[in-house]
Amino acid sequence: MVNQLLGVSSDSEINEMAQLFSDFVDGCLSFPINLPGFAYHTAMKAREKIITKINRITQNHREQREVGNGVLGRLLEEESLRDEAVADFIINLLFAGNETTAKTMLFAVYFLTQYPRAMKQLVDEQDSFRSKPVGEETLTWQDYKAMSFTQCVIDETLRLGGIAIWLMREAKEDVVYQDYVIPKGCFVVPFLSAVHLDENVYRESLTFNPWRWMDLENQEKRNWRTSPFFAPFGGGARFCPGAELARLQITLFLHYFVTTYRWTQLKEDRMSFFPSARLVNGFQICLTRRST
Repeated sequence: MVNQLLGVSSDSEINEMAQLFSDFVDGCLSFPINLPGFAYHTAMKAREKIITKINRITQNHREQREVGNGVLGRLLEEESLRDEAVADFIINLLFAGNETTAKTMLFAVYFLTQYPRAMKQLVDEQDSFRSKPVGEETLTWQDYKAMSFTQCVIDETLRLGGIAIWLMREAKEDVVYQDYVIPKGCFVVPFLSAVHLDENVYRESLTFNPWRWMDLENQEKRNWRTSPFFAPFGGGARFCPGAELARLQITLFLHYFVTTYRWTQLKEDRMSFFPSARLVNGFQICLTRRST
């Protein structure tokens, strides 16, 4: 992704940027103590280095007047943005492409590994599309829409392992909620995971159960564009513009992954939900190609 965004092809530069970005993300939700030895301090230092690298690449593009192969080159060619805005834009794209879709794919494979019944049903569904007649092997939009159980798996993964666990909003007017008044102008941070993991909303909320989305009582909740009970992509005017693309990417990944490979888990792992959803040991697996 670093290559696609910045046009960087050197493995050493890509690996260095990946490590800096990992340090930055790990400290984003930590206690904001900007002193050496704390994760937040490491994150801020990593962010400074990332911005420095982006600014250097930006300056090279401006001086050489070359578009290059990355998004950055196109951005500089077509938009009149200050270097600070360019750096922020690239960092946002890095976060959106790495911390959201990629981690959701990882969580989906993890949950399927822990629940063999769900795995079997998903593999059976995907194999049915794999056995299309010669000349029609390419998946179509109609195929994607017909993958009903796969969509249930994705919804359940987003509910349990959602990356965007909170939103930042500003009260545009006084808001009364139960015994509280939120004054106009106050910043409000709703925690989406508090709803997604609420036992009053979802029975056995910490259990991976994709079949719950087939129940009639959950059909209204499932409308992730408007539902107050299921909002993995946010809501309102700042609803995630890449929501449908992300779901499509996850679906395609699962299709080709489960129809091409089998895997075994190498090390015990578990989900942690604080400060955000993550796998404690990184979920290490051994892949083998399917024989049929």
